[in-house]
Amino acid sequence: MSAYDAPLADLVVLDLTRALAGPQAAMMLGDMGARVIKVESAAGDDTRAWGPPWAGDPGPDDPHDSTYFMSANRNKESVVLDLKAPDDVLVLEKLVARSDVLLENFRTGVLDRLGFPVERLHELNPGLVIGSISGFGHDGPEAGRAGYDQIAQGEGGLMSVTGVSEPTKVGVPIADLLAGMNLAYGVLAALHERMRTGRGRVVRTSLLAGIVGVHAFQGTRWTIAGEVPGLSGSHHPAIAPYGIFATGTSPVQVAVGSENLWHKFAPAVALDPADPRFATNRDRVAHRDDLVAAIEGVFAGEGAEHWLDLLLGAGIPAGKVRSLDDVYSWEQTRSQGLVLEVDHPAYGALTLPGSPIRFEDNPFSGGRAEHLPPPLLDEHGAAVREWLDS
Repeated sequence: MSAYDAPLADLVVLDLTRALAGPQAAMMLGDMGARVIKVESAAGDDTRAWGPPWAGDPGPDDPHDSTYFMSANRNKESVVLDLKAPDDVLVLEKLVARSDVLLENFRTGVLDRLGFPVERLHELNPGLVIGSISGFGHDGPEAGRAGYDQIAQGEGGLMSVTGVSEPTKVGVPIADLLAGMNLAYGVLAALHERMRTGRGRVVRTSLLAGIVGVHAFQGTRWTIAGEVPGLSGSHHPAIAPYGIFATGTSPVQVAVGSENLWHKFAPAVALDPADPRFATNRDRVAHRDDLVAAIEGVFAGEGAEHWLDLLLGAGIPAGKVRSLDDVYSWEQTRSQGLVLEVDHPAYGALTLPGSPIRFEDNPFSGGRAEHLPPPLLDEHGAAVREWLDS
């Protein structure tokens, strides 16, 4: 392998998923070089129609793909199969035999009814790693529930700690995204295990697991301390000052995460670090409202850029709240490989978010030198069939 070969360039991933959680997992593997073959119905992945907005400006008779679909399907090939048609079932069997990984997010039992239970899949390919995502888990009393992101955010407790005056969902489908990330790293663990055993196994996760798995200190507030967390708004419930503060212009964020930082921060904003209300983090949390009022009283005298320059110059973590157009034009974002330019056969030049992973001595986002645009429906159907028969 050359120095710039992607880490997963020798793997084939069969992607039977749709919507977001499963496609996110498959895309992460594709970003790192795996060949991802996405199987779609004749109608295509549901998210192709989740617009507006749309990619490009297609006419009524032209391909019509949403920007939502584009967010989770780069670095994939598309082939249309009817899994109830005998000829297409044979194609799927060949794909299973040639793949290292199969990803699916059907409702529990659907794959079995299509004639592909786990036992059959491992008859076709004993080394196949099967990654499965469900809404609430593949077993247990509510295994049959459909998985939708916002429902999982609520049922998993995330919305109960998010918001100011009422429970609020996260601004992205975080349950789906977390489930996809968790499946991707579980699959990689199973592939590593296969190097020892020669056999594949099933890896399962769910939207519910993704949400509960990131409760972090909010979870242990209950499991250890018996304290039920409430809405935390834009301030950290256990550290102060740590949150968003109004200035004379736009708001800034400040994270004073240690006593050392407090003793730098307080004099910088004309506060007494020994004020008995604020002397320790425990005191500052107990008197948070007084602290926020005092800081914002000082911040009101100057604009955001003044305070950011002052705080960052003093070594105090601080930042602005950027809009997404600002984020994607920010040189720091681009320097990290987080923006990709691809050439789409129907929509021309497209800009996509990049992989969050970088590898040392490899300059490419995800480690992949050439990123593929999200595919047109069945764009690679003929090529995939030719490969299977070669």
